[in-house]
Amino acid sequence: MFRIVTGSLLACHGAAKLFGVLGGDLVPVGRWPYWWAGLIELGGGTLVAAGVAVRPAALLCSGVMAYAYFTERQSQGLLPMQNDGEPAALYCWAFLALAVLAPAALSLPVGKRLASPAASVPAGT
Repeated sequence: MFRIVTGSLLACHGAAKLFGVLGGDLVPVGRWPYWWAGLIELGGGTLVAAGVAVRPAALLCSGVMAYAYFTERQSQGLLPMQNDGEPAALYCWAFLALAVLAPAALSLPVGKRLASPAASVPAGT
């Protein structure tokens, strides 16, 4: 449940940046770093929520949130309480936890062949 909710919320932030929906301001295409962050938020959040390539997607999302915190918030104060950086810090640590601890339960298999029922029957029976 944590993976689905966290991924969905980040995907909503990305959609807000890329499409100007959900109360967000539309970011011009290609504007560094905001448009690219929105693209990673939408794509990575969707992958994490869907359970596809959770660990690499969560690691990328964690890095984006760390970058956002240190480039956009850190100059306004040392601690997240001082610089309104709590969301970026929480997302960073939440996605890092998912990248390290994400279980395979409720995740879609990626890169693994699923055995067909016929393949499990011994030959000659």
